[in-house]
Amino acid sequence: MSCGVTTAVRVSEKPLLHRVPVRRVLCVLPLLLVGVVAVRHRSVLAEGFGHLATARWPWLLAAAGATCLTWVAAACTRQGAVVERLPRRRLLATQFAAGAANHLLPTGLGASAVNLRFMTVCGLPLARSSAALALYLLAESVGRLALLGALLIAFPGALRLGALLPDAAVGPLLTVAGAVPVAAAVALALLPRLRGALASFLRTALGEARSVHARPARALALWGGALAFPALQASVLVLVGRALGLEVPAGHMAVAYLAATVAVALVPTPGGIGSVEAALVVALVAAGGPAAVATAVVLAFRLLTVWLPLLPGALTLAALVRMRVI
Repeated sequence: MSCGVTTAVRVSEKPLLHRVPVRRVLCVLPLLLVGVVAVRHRSVLAEGFGHLATARWPWLLAAAGATCLTWVAAACTRQGAVVERLPRRRLLATQFAAGAANHLLPTGLGASAVNLRFMTVCGLPLARSSAALALYLLAESVGRLALLGALLIAFPGALRLGALLPDAAVGPLLTVAGAVPVAAAVALALLPRLRGALASFLRTALGEARSVHARPARALALWGGALAFPALQASVLVLVGRALGLEVPAGHMAVAYLAATVAVALVPTPGGIGSVEAALVVALVAAGGPAAVATAVVLAFRLLTVWLPLLPGALTLAALVRMRVI
């Protein structure tokens, strides 16, 4: 009898012993990744800090405030994508942690994984959480493109887009753009299970979108946040440019930022690290800024929006994992 009880206890303890190390590893992993990324980009960090030391601090403080507001805008958009009320403080903390995850994994995957886990822990089924995630991504993309289009209409001479998209790249991009839908159509035709899963997901996603837009408060949060997020990001670049004395009109800098981020959206690098910096420098020079000052502005901007929040964001991510919020 006692042997049977002892055996049962040992069997029940086994999964627990396996789960604890995995959770500890997940808590430490973001910090290790931050260290690896920081070592790989140490020269960029050193140069960025050097530029921040020469900047005008009132403008930098305003830029830091706008950076903090981007997490609020992201939280509003996430809440607007679901009907249920999400816990506000945890939602905001999750967006801060998701920002760090987004810069440690290929673009969009880190933040998407963190938010998907957060919604499922909050009680939303996986299908509805995935639909809400897709709605958020759609709203964010539409908001960014709509803001870019509005600014291009307001400032038609703000940017030479050919600088961001060389003639030699047009052919390959058109080829990829045409091949992706063809490959998707072939896959759907040959794989009936995939077709069924996609149809089921689309039904769920459309149902969620209808439910969200039936509530004016949710629709306002979704689309208001989707527009505010890129607008705040662009304003951070404008404020950093003012802090470092970049002689480019504010509207032109905003266009340069939005055009650069749209241009590198398909580049699968963690948080766009490397590709965003290069595209931003090219865009600011195309908008009329001197190359040296444009480079300084971009390095300071990325330091303020990516590198400084990276360690506290990773610590927040580890804490949320430890508290089983995600």
